[in-house]
Amino acid sequence: MSEPRSAAAPRERCSFAAQRRGDALPGTAAPALGFFLIEQPGPWGRFALTQSGLDPVVGRGVSARGLEAGLRVLTIRRPGRAGPAEAAGTRRRRWALVDARPGREVTRWGTFGSDAELLEVPLDGSVGEPSYDPLFLVCTHGRHDACCAIRGRPVAASLAEARPQQTWECSHVGGDRFAANLIALPHGLYYGRVDAQSVHDVAAAHERAEVVPRLLRGRSRWPPATQAAQQYARERYGDLAIGAWAGAGALPLGDGRWQVRLRRDGGHLVVTIAATGGPEPGLLTCHATRPAHPPQYEVLSCVEVG
Repeated sequence: MSEPRSAAAPRERCSFAAQRRGDALPGTAAPALGFFLIEQPGPWGRFALTQSGLDPVVGRGVSARGLEAGLRVLTIRRPGRAGPAEAAGTRRRRWALVDARPGREVTRWGTFGSDAELLEVPLDGSVGEPSYDPLFLVCTHGRHDACCAIRGRPVAASLAEARPQQTWECSHVGGDRFAANLIALPHGLYYGRVDAQSVHDVAAAHERAEVVPRLLRGRSRWPPATQAAQQYARERYGDLAIGAWAGAGALPLGDGRWQVRLRRDGGHLVVTIAATGGPEPGLLTCHATRPAHPPQYEVLSCVEVG
């Protein structure tokens, strides 16, 4: 008789595999000029804007409007399970329009009753109550990727204990393998591999107008190559200020190479950088079916110019 077949080994979750491989964080923030946040309590399906309590027609319309305006549209909710009244949408909910561009950082808040009202909200910053307070979004979108719930919910709960008014759970932000992911607003700073302890370091640094480089994925305002060059500059020269090493242009050179200019003390730092793949392929999300080399950036040269 043949021996019984052994059960297949459980598949390693994407964030745990990426951490084991050492996938690089810099240059992985999704580019956007800002964010349009929609409060939607209760469960979210894989696509939160069309598979939750939100009217899917409105969800598609808001998504299209956000894309046209250069905004990332996210659903948000307070940490913890929503009560029946909240999940059913029987109260007015909040929306927020975030301008993440350097020098223009602001969050404008408003409310809506019916979902259709969201299609009438101007996305040019002309309405809403302005706030300059820090705001923290933790991705907990488990239906999109289990790692976001497994690693994100404890982080959101921990931060909410210390900063309940500033903390929200949010839908998919990209980079599932870096869970727990956090976005610090209004500056659009993406952080990855945040845990229930380090999240307080990130929040405190943000309130000092500083970054935590070891967990920083990049700032949404800049393209990935600029994000990676900024990280290199911080590691080489220091300066933790959020506004340090502002991008001054990124020129594609071909073959995945970029020449990035960063502002430095009245001059510029010119960083030539190449987009490559990590040495070890893997499944980059929990839903992936084929392994791929995780993207990363290699610095080829760095020159200071006046």
